Amino acid sequence: MTATRTIDEVCLQIVDCEHKTAPIDPNGEYFAVGTPAMRGNAINYAESRRISKSTFDQWTRRMLPQTGDLLFAREAPVGPIVRIPETGNVAPGQRTMLLRPDPALVNTHFLYYLLTSPLQQERLLGMATGSTVAHLNVADVRAFQLPLLPSVDEQRAIAEVLGALDDKIAANTKLVQVADDLGASLTRNALDPFESIALSTIADIVMGSSPLGTSFNEVGEGTVFYQGVRDFGFRFPSNRVWTTAAVRLARSGDTLLSVRAPVGRVNLATEETCIGRGVASVRSSSGRPFTLFHILKDSHEAWAPFEAEGTVFGSINKGQLASLRVPRLKPEHEDQLEAMLAPMEGAIASALGENTNLAATRDALLPQLISGKLRVKDSEKVLEVAGV
Repeated sequence: MTATRTIDEVCLQIVDCEHKTAPIDPNGEYFAVGTPAMRGNAINYAESRRISKSTFDQWTRRMLPQTGDLLFAREAPVGPIVRIPETGNVAPGQRTMLLRPDPALVNTHFLYYLLTSPLQQERLLGMATGSTVAHLNVADVRAFQLPLLPSVDEQRAIAEVLGALDDKIAANTKLVQVADDLGASLTRNALDPFESIALSTIADIVMGSSPLGTSFNEVGEGTVFYQGVRDFGFRFPSNRVWTTAAVRLARSGDTLLSVRAPVGRVNLATEETCIGRGVASVRSSSGRPFTLFHILKDSHEAWAPFEAEGTVFGSINKGQLASLRVPRLKPEHEDQLEAMLAPMEGAIASALGENTNLAATRDALLPQLISGKLRVKDSEKVLEVAGV
């Protein structure tokens, strides 16, 4: 083990972002990646700002991002980290910092896994300040103390083990995306382009409510999963917490819909779920939960009038939601579509569940490998058990 070091000491360069919003270019081939696009420690290009070459040059004039660099979110939220891709078209967005690790001191992939691990994320969040929005200053990040580091060769070996788990997660994620796109295509082909109906005629609606009290727990006896409006991720919440004080519950198969800030994001409940404020449970009244999910997921135009409602942010109430006009299925596709979607949704749920277990295995391995309690060679047995 080497001596303890700070992030500043193991990096060749650390550069703060531009303190202004990058102008959007709808046809731009470059992306300004801000903190909203970094949840889950992977770049979400749909949440990034598409920019021009000239804006990219301006936003990277202090340091041109390259493969091996890490982008760190220091505000809203604090902690997410993504790796700069080989495409060479990513610039730091607002509230981020670009880190260039020194390869003589730290393996960049190892540093990524170290900083995204639950223990280090907890430490970073504990340092965050701010009465309105928690944030870290550049100096805070530079001074962040890393644990004792193994040799660079050992770091590289550890990163390869964890990378094998991430590769499996990536393969599952690709399967989910392909199946989701296919389901969306099948649904669009089954809809009547000229007819719409009120959502209340095909679904029952339950608006969420905050759990009693404010405490959230790790999964355990008497707890149910909690879905809040801030944690809607693609097909799966970006943050999983549990509560023992649920007020409103959704059932497995219900569509979970964000009804405020922003309006119109959807997830599919795969277990009994406590729905918080800003979330609605929409349950098919005809026994076609997957069809309903895909109809709502693809109803972008229906949400548009509500995105700017309210004094501060977009919102939609229960009455407006019940009256929402959604496309009608062609009669000949009503049962056929659900039968096609059901096995695809089963495969998606299985892949997402496996990803949860793989991520937990990865996060549990890291501190054991760093401390030397588990050798890299021994961890290969863990990978075999995990099917990697």
